[in-house]
Amino acid sequence: MANYLIIGGSSGIGKALAEQLASEQHQVFATYNQHPVNSSQIQYHPLNVLSDTLELDFVPDVLDGITYCPGSINLKPFHRIKPAAFMADFELQVIGAIKIIQALLPNLKKSPQASLLFFSTVAVQTGFNFHTQVAASKGAIEGLTKSLAAELAPTIRVNCIAPSLTDTPLAASLLNTDAKREANANRNPMKKVGTPADIANIAAYLLGSKSNWVTGQIFSVDGGMSTLKV
Repeated sequence: MANYLIIGGSSGIGKALAEQLASEQHQVFATYNQHPVNSSQIQYHPLNVLSDTLELDFVPDVLDGITYCPGSINLKPFHRIKPAAFMADFELQVIGAIKIIQALLPNLKKSPQASLLFFSTVAVQTGFNFHTQVAASKGAIEGLTKSLAAELAPTIRVNCIAPSLTDTPLAASLLNTDAKREANANRNPMKKVGTPADIANIAAYLLGSKSNWVTGQIFSVDGGMSTLKV
């Protein structure tokens, strides 16, 4: 049994991952920002990653893995995005992750096989219209993944998953009609929109000991969107 921390584990992919890890009898600690979550299997705690002071006293002394899930999807033409909007995304998706890792690195180092897992987007490696805001900060996450993996090897593994559009509350505005859902599914080589479980399956694998020779990798879990033209 391992100790895992899911930052942003109250909905979407984070919640699916927390539930999967708990079903495998791991000790799962997860955070929420605004809406409390009740669970008999998962220990939920409030946390605002944008706060100057992070309240992390609930985290166990030995931590086997951290997944950082907070993100945003703001799709606009580049000329309409203010620099402050880019900075807000960077604060949430990059600086927040850095603060968490720096605060809990001692806990990870006490584990014999610790791992870190981040999330990017298919839009970083495959350019899409109106994705500059999200791709800029997620591109930084991919760079952080590789550099941190090199620095922390061999004691802590670091990987990243880059999904395409997934049916989560974060993507609700892109999937809130049958027409939008069908159009987005048809853009994907697999002709479907991803589910949180699709991503949680590989996330659980990357966190666990079965992937103990995998680090510094960006995994495209996107239905073939990043590599196939069909």
